[in-house]
Amino acid sequence: MEITVYWTNFSKQELQKIFDYYKEKAGYKIAKKLVDGIFSESLKLANHAEIGQAEELLKGRIQNFRYLIFKNYKIIYWFNAEKNWIEIVDVFDTRQNPPKISRSTSKTN
Repeated sequence: MEITVYWTNFSKQELQKIFDYYKEKAGYKIAKKLVDGIFSESLKLANHAEIGQAEELLKGRIQNFRYLIFKNYKIIYWFNAEKNWIEIVDVFDTRQNPPKISRSTSKTN
């Protein structure tokens, strides 16, 4: 059964920031290709909700956060059984300080 993949406002904003940064630094085509790749990777979750690894830095939360990797980015998500969808909560650049990852999930605790 296919599950809907839902992007939170925060995750959409992070994706937009990635696009804007690469558009300025490398050009529109590169930015679009990267963002399209991140988005396409997330679509795998529609059929395989638990394909990603558990996110160790977010253990102890109510939600069971998992992630997929695309290039240097973690696509952080959890399965919302109540709504029967995958909720993408963040797209996190793995080159950042790891504890910063909790910034996107502080309101969903």
